[in-house]
Amino acid sequence: MGRPEAHSPAADPGDMLVLVHGIWMTGLELMPLAGRLRVAGYRCRIFRYASLRRPPRRNAAALAGFVQRLGVGRVHFVAHSLGGIVLAYLFSGWPRLPPGRAVLLGTPLAGSGVARHLVASPRLRPLLGRSVEQGLLGGAPALPRDRLVGLVAGRVGLGVGSLVGGLERPGDGTVALRETRVEGLADWISLPVSHFGMLWSSRVSAAVLQFLTRGHFDDGRVARGRRTGGARHTALFWGRRRE
Repeated sequence: MGRPEAHSPAADPGDMLVLVHGIWMTGLELMPLAGRLRVAGYRCRIFRYASLRRPPRRNAAALAGFVQRLGVGRVHFVAHSLGGIVLAYLFSGWPRLPPGRAVLLGTPLAGSGVARHLVASPRLRPLLGRSVEQGLLGGAPALPRDRLVGLVAGRVGLGVGSLVGGLERPGDGTVALRETRVEGLADWISLPVSHFGMLWSSRVSAAVLQFLTRGHFDDGRVARGRRTGGARHTALFWGRRRE
């Protein structure tokens, strides 16, 4: 397949946007974000799946069927937390999907310290179900090089990790910033939001729209990132990370 597109219209009338929820969620929590994206012109669909009863690979197979039934020529994705790992399996196992971009929100692509902490406890391990099978514990497929994928991370430490332990800092209270950084990302940005608060944040929805439109994040206040090894890494500008 060819190189990913660097530019695209903000929302072509034929474009579809699929939102994928995270662990323990139902998709209802994505409605505020979906509403903002609809206002911007996207046709949105929410993919619901059994985050505990099936491993990410099987949920990716269900998502592939969901996308194929849409019958459209271009599909973008926005996925929260575990949903981003489901997307990684989708892109790896179904490379002939319609073209489009993807934005991941707080996804621990490098594995979750909180998940490892929970798994170590016989009482708490059932809380994660089968999401740990080459998923939250690591081992997800590499991101594709023929599709632009960006990631928004949070740095307000309020979340499950604050309660159960196992979380490195800085992070969003559930996922550490370090756990969101992997090769293959076209761009990465951190914002002052928590893991679940990012779903209601206007700054996050603006960043999502920016990436879907331009293929990168850029708030215009500090230096843009630089490409290293195929991924755009956040640059430091006068000692500050891009916010």
